Amino acid sequence: MPDFGGRVALVTGAGSGIGRAAALLFAESGARVVVSDIDETSGAETVERVRAAGGEAIFARADISQAADVEAMVESAVREFGRLDFAYNNAGIGNDAHPLAEMPEELFDRAVAVMLKGVYLCMKYEIPRILEQERGAIVNAASGAGLIGFPGQCGYVASKHGVIGLTKTAALDYAKTGLRINAICPGTARTGIVEEWTGGDAEREAEIAGYHPIGRIADPREIAEAVLWLCSDAASFVLGHAMVVDGGYTTQ
Repeated sequence: MPDFGGRVALVTGAGSGIGRAAALLFAESGARVVVSDIDETSGAETVERVRAAGGEAIFARADISQAADVEAMVESAVREFGRLDFAYNNAGIGNDAHPLAEMPEELFDRAVAVMLKGVYLCMKYEIPRILEQERGAIVNAASGAGLIGFPGQCGYVASKHGVIGLTKTAALDYAKTGLRINAICPGTARTGIVEEWTGGDAEREAEIAGYHPIGRIADPREIAEAVLWLCSDAASFVLGHAMVVDGGYTTQ
């Protein structure tokens, strides 16, 4: 566990799943945490879990597809805690599956707005604040679907491929500033989106687990551990990297 005492981390999509796990791990490491989500109820629950474990956190509601929301989210971190050191841009959405020619335009647009433009907006407002500290790190949530295709999910796949491109470009833009920007490409973890896919069906879950050579679905904390490593000094020479944490899914 890295020592992030005195530092501040912002996590989007922190109301559940990998985002919640990351918020809790940042707090365990000593960081003060800005928990952001569009869902106020789940976000507030994450804050309470952090506090119950002895950490310090605030909630900042944001629709990351909206610039004004993102700017206010970032400024709330600085207003409350005086600084921003780390950001995990994790918020995302699921999509109904459709072949490309049958994908409703509004679903494609929403996927891109949240999972690609949203990451751009988050970095746009996070970067100037992190640069004030002369060192820091950003991790963007891509996906195994940012490296390979996935039938019926053109909006999701295009967005996650785009996140990797944004990450590489931003990493080069700020390479000499002390700010390191990387991405993470998880496999399937036990999140709300995955629960919607399986519908609680044990056979469907077993099928999804079988896509991963490791033979199981990840616990969200396993993904969050990699996020914290990328933010830590142990990853001081890691820049513009899309780290795969997928139980072997994309090796096949």
